[in-house]
Amino acid sequence: MNANDLLTLGLGLTGPWKVVGQALDLEKQPSELRLEVEADRGSMYPCPECQALCKAHDFKEFTWRHLNFFQHHCLIRARVPRVKCPEHGVHRVNVPWARPGSGFTLLFEQVIMTLAREMPVATIARFVGTTDTRLWRVIGHYVTQAMRHIDLSGLEAFGLDETAGKRGHRYVTVFIDMDRDTRPVVFAVEGKGKEAVRQFKKHLRASGGAPERILEVVSDMSGSFVSGVREHFKNAEVTVDWFHVVQLFTKAVDDVRKAEARQRDLPKSVRWGVLKARETAKTQAQAEALQELESEAFATGIAYRIKEQLRWIRRAETSHAAKWRATNFLNYAREKVGDEPLLSSVRIALKTFEKHLARILYRWRSWHTNARLEGFNGLFQAARARARGYRNAANFITMIYLIGAPIGDIIAAERNPQ
Repeated sequence: MNANDLLTLGLGLTGPWKVVGQALDLEKQPSELRLEVEADRGSMYPCPECQALCKAHDFKEFTWRHLNFFQHHCLIRARVPRVKCPEHGVHRVNVPWARPGSGFTLLFEQVIMTLAREMPVATIARFVGTTDTRLWRVIGHYVTQAMRHIDLSGLEAFGLDETAGKRGHRYVTVFIDMDRDTRPVVFAVEGKGKEAVRQFKKHLRASGGAPERILEVVSDMSGSFVSGVREHFKNAEVTVDWFHVVQLFTKAVDDVRKAEARQRDLPKSVRWGVLKARETAKTQAQAEALQELESEAFATGIAYRIKEQLRWIRRAETSHAAKWRATNFLNYAREKVGDEPLLSSVRIALKTFEKHLARILYRWRSWHTNARLEGFNGLFQAARARARGYRNAANFITMIYLIGAPIGDIIAAERNPQ
């Protein structure tokens, strides 16, 4: 068996294709192994439309990047024919080692898709010796194709949340299937509010789902989200997830801390201490700062104690008990806040809480857990890292799908070399 036959077997080539030559260029950096692939003279080729065997019409040379051969970059070159089909006319044939339009072999793309789940695309590009722009095209192709195959005909409840870039704009809204235990993302779109909800309704119908089947939507307290759900999902109850309730008051506490710090000295280490729950592990300095904060007449201490009272509401076992506790919480908090100017952000948070109280309390009647939405932040951070810090909204959405959508098996099936 000569070297060409061995390489033909190694590449998995079948007739009429075979390796007819190879050349190792050690002077080029990185060094390259170039494999010349041809078909037997006079071979017949399948029409890409109907698979009928046809004669070659003309040829054009193409090059594909393959997996490294030891430490050498490996390139495959082949003269690929166009065939003239009696029924479909002239078309370029598909080669078995690469998908149409790609400059990489299927095996090379398989490695890229595997690495993309674990590391930033820019890092992969440096590792394999190509540009991240080319890799994004590969990843985008497989993810887009896989998302088109997701069946949403059984979707009855979804959750949604938004995230923004580092400068607070270029929002992306993500939708998840509340009944899926793993990889629950079913849609992501640039933008937020009512328009994002409308886009999801359109996507839902295109994926076999029906807006009339949606019985529950879990979201934050955004008025535009609530309004969008009312307009486009008329049979759905809106549940405000508890994660965003805590987030609302945590931000209010931090705003109080910042305002008070401009007027007086606060205990050291209080910044991170007030952002954690009482039972959460803290450093010694943070624990001492909280103890001092609560023993003195600090507005930040009042705001922190109000936030911690939310835990009392959450422990309620029934909707009736939760409503009673929420009512008492509002009375207690308003009395503590009073007219203190430093606590204005807490007053605003209390008004928002009261406005959405019915939707907050619906979580005690819901059969869906809200805990899954708390994992959104980790999902966003992982996607940002792989999308190079959310530089491009389309790349960011692609990574959200790759990490969080149920498309793994679909991608594997499509990129599997035949």
